[in-house]
Amino acid sequence: MSSFKITATDSRSSARTGIISTPHGNIETPAFAPVASQGTVKGLLHSQLESLEAQLLLVNSYHLFLRPGVKTIEKLGGVHSFISWNKPIISDSGGFQIYSLSPLVKVKPDGVEFASHLDGSKIFLSPEEAIDIQLKLGSDIMMALDHFLPFPSPEERIKESVELTSLWAKRCQTRFSQNSTSQLLWGIVQGSTYWELRKQSIEDLLDIAFDGYALGGFGLGEPKSLLMEILEKADTLLPKEKPRYLMGMGYVEDIFEAIERGTDIFDCVLPTRNARTGTLFTSQGRISIKNQKYAEDKRPLDAECTCYVCQNFSRAYLRHLFERQEITAAILNTIHNLHFYLDIFQKIRQAIQSNSYHRLKLKIINKKEDKE
Repeated sequence: MSSFKITATDSRSSARTGIISTPHGNIETPAFAPVASQGTVKGLLHSQLESLEAQLLLVNSYHLFLRPGVKTIEKLGGVHSFISWNKPIISDSGGFQIYSLSPLVKVKPDGVEFASHLDGSKIFLSPEEAIDIQLKLGSDIMMALDHFLPFPSPEERIKESVELTSLWAKRCQTRFSQNSTSQLLWGIVQGSTYWELRKQSIEDLLDIAFDGYALGGFGLGEPKSLLMEILEKADTLLPKEKPRYLMGMGYVEDIFEAIERGTDIFDCVLPTRNARTGTLFTSQGRISIKNQKYAEDKRPLDAECTCYVCQNFSRAYLRHLFERQEITAAILNTIHNLHFYLDIFQKIRQAIQSNSYHRLKLKIINKKEDKE
């Protein structure tokens, strides 16, 4: 039985709404996953996330493996019980850490050797171990272990990373199939901006067969035109009946373009990290709340926003909190930024269902419709 059902499609693009069924409830797509690397979205309580109508969270299996440890989480009932979150959770595989911790990493055909960023101790992560960790965590959607390189990288090296990703994906699926679980396993397409390598990666993963497919290795500085071209081509090869996940991409204009090309799931630290550094997203553009010009500004951040922050506080007060480095500044800023993102996704789902997606896109990213 398929875990994904398409509920509506856009007449002018590949945008669609759907429902992903998971052990901890349904995810209505397109959907945005707030990043909760250590089992929490920085600055927020779960009750606040629920009031913002977050449908799912993304946790980092590498960090949870190091602290508090998989045995501890398993003993405490799995990641949902441990963090007291009863909705769906996506876990990464550790592939991003191969990239981000590259000075501490040795990549081999059998897996990856890490030097812990905490104490330097040696850790070996095989594809099988990546699956075992996520099985013990009990996340609803697990990711196969993948490998990607910085942009730009030579085509020959990218080819090697694609071959390794495909090899690991097969081993991940083999290990996953040996276990009786209702969890889902998604494969990750790699290949940088080389379409033929992306195509090969997709074909390899389709031969293995996964519950869903992610596109990884983007957002590293590649030209947006190349990103969109690859998404458009990938849309013609990836099975329509399976969900697609664009990993780590968070700019609203990119999200709209990716949804038009058939993408269903997104995650990014952009709204939460920017909130903590004082950059806030509004319907009129970004606001840097630290600016002196807001010192006596009694207006809300966004007159069109219905979030708790905009309904109760002025720009002047938010600037004061940020300037004084109050913890409350990070909390309120994060509430607003996540509301901004999650509200857009809700509007996107409604627009696709009412066949008005193009109109919504133009309104939100402030573009004029091309003459046809």
